Amino acid sequence: MAILLVLWGQRLRRDRWQLVSWVAAIGAFALFAAAAVTQTYGNLVSRTEILQVAIATPAVLMLRGLPRGVDQGAFTFFLIYAFLALLAGLMSTFLAVRHSRADEETGGAELVAATPAGRLLPNAATLLHGIAANILVALAVFAGFVAQGLDPQGSLTAGAATGAVGLAFLGVGLLVAQFMGTSRGANGVSAALVVLAYVLRGIGDATGTPGAGGTTMTEGAASWFSPIGWGQQTYAYSGNRAWPLLLPLGLAVACLAAAWSILRVRDSGASVWAARPGRAAARQGLRSPAALALRLQAGSIIGWGLGGLALGLLAGSLGKAIAAVDTPETNITAVMREMLQSQGTSQTQLMVSVLFSVAGVLAAACALQAVIRLRQEEAAGTAELLLAVPVGRVRWLSGYLVLGAAAVVLVVGLAGVGAWVTLTGSGDASMPADALWQTALAQLPAALIYLAVPALVFVLWPPATIAASWALLAVGVMLGIFGGMLGMDQSLRNLSPFTHTPVPHGADTDWSGAWWMLAIAAAAGGLAVAVMRRREVGSA
Repeated sequence: MAILLVLWGQRLRRDRWQLVSWVAAIGAFALFAAAAVTQTYGNLVSRTEILQVAIATPAVLMLRGLPRGVDQGAFTFFLIYAFLALLAGLMSTFLAVRHSRADEETGGAELVAATPAGRLLPNAATLLHGIAANILVALAVFAGFVAQGLDPQGSLTAGAATGAVGLAFLGVGLLVAQFMGTSRGANGVSAALVVLAYVLRGIGDATGTPGAGGTTMTEGAASWFSPIGWGQQTYAYSGNRAWPLLLPLGLAVACLAAAWSILRVRDSGASVWAARPGRAAARQGLRSPAALALRLQAGSIIGWGLGGLALGLLAGSLGKAIAAVDTPETNITAVMREMLQSQGTSQTQLMVSVLFSVAGVLAAACALQAVIRLRQEEAAGTAELLLAVPVGRVRWLSGYLVLGAAAVVLVVGLAGVGAWVTLTGSGDASMPADALWQTALAQLPAALIYLAVPALVFVLWPPATIAASWALLAVGVMLGIFGGMLGMDQSLRNLSPFTHTPVPHGADTDWSGAWWMLAIAAAAGGLAVAVMRRREVGSA
């Protein structure tokens, strides 16, 4: 027990800033969301109208959640829970991989295993650490909701649902770490599973059955394949059901048992999916920095690209489901249809725009990972080895920037291809092909911002590259996609590139935001290249 506590203390020390940041951010998000509901939707009439519009607009349900009534607590849960669970899932998977596969990759796990701690006790400490982190998340959500006067029992249910989803993905992260040979691969697969759970929950909500009163919905089948959807079934504030929490907890136990059984029999540093042996001699194409960068990042780029393709296929395939929801029997649906037609768009176009905005976030994440790889190569000392040959610093940086830009185009392009194939195959003519490709094209400028600005951070302040890159993306998503729901001032929301992403709707589309973002990206990238001429490269 003493050794277990020592190992846990070491994890607490390593994660003290990351853990505090995650818990504080999730708690603050819950607090601000509840406050925004009180200030913006403080009366019953306004909440009823919003829920009726949401039920008539599947794209809103994809991003928000499952309406379960007009009570202030239930309305807050509908607006914010899915995103809180998404954050808890990402926190848990990153934590699991950081203290399992990443430690094995650096050799630290083997050193600890040589002590009386052995190989299993460190993983028990990681499990204890993850459980404690998710308990703190649950308490933070509970405190944020209660601080705004919401029902304590419903707030406790909401907090427990968020923490339970985090525990489920803690188990998923530990299991994935047994299969992947690198921490980068394990983080990528784990994060993709979290996003998949969010998307499945969104599909279930968007294709659910509206209730008789127009303010509630019964979830679709897809929600039952998502841990986030399981937590949503608690019906916090409107039902406060505890039994759905057994589902994410059961998944956590099953994944932990599987991970434990694999860990007991595999070698330290090995993985279930072993890496392929390398070639005896490098290919001719690896003679340039850009080609080497592509070789190092091909796996992650393919993963992000497949994510974009999946979102595109999903966007196109939901056309028939949206048409089923868009019925003339519902008055509010008729009003929404008339409003959309007056803007030259349709429900399908709205859904495609929403899912393409998610593809834009994936493209931005793919872009900043190119810059993060730069920093990792520099910190590991391998960049100095590369620059010892006739390769200049500017050429090295430029190769990664070109690769990052190409990866952004690939992710967005595959999303467009997926949507075009499914829309064409289903015979859905509600979204013209030119509107589809314009919607895809509109995602590029914001994603390129997350390539150029992190590159500038890398050049000016290398140690801050990784933290600053992910923080910029998280803040951009919060302000640009969720800022309106939180009641944030428009001047604050304008700080996010995603706020300025054009929404094509015919000849009246305003593309000025896209041009400004392209100019900013070009300026930041150019400045990064110029400063790189004089910056020293080292492992500090």
